[in-house]
Amino acid sequence: MDMLELMAWLSERGVTIVFKVDGERMVERRAAWMVIAGGGPLGEDSFFRADLATADACLDALLAHLEDKGLSPFA
Repeated sequence: MDMLELMAWLSERGVTIVFKVDGERMVERRAAWMVIAGGGPLGEDSFFRADLATADACLDALLAHLEDKGLSPFA
């Protein structure tokens, strides 16, 4: 499952999700990729954010968080 498929799957379940790359951070060689997710079955008070060096790292972190919350697109 790629990030766009995952975003669609999550949004169908009421989760708000943002996936972004920051060009300024990229030029500065800082963690330029970010993923934010919250709401829906993650709970009102649940908010996840990861700022990492690669898109794949953000995807892996998000999938691990979803698994911890009992929400897996692979189930």
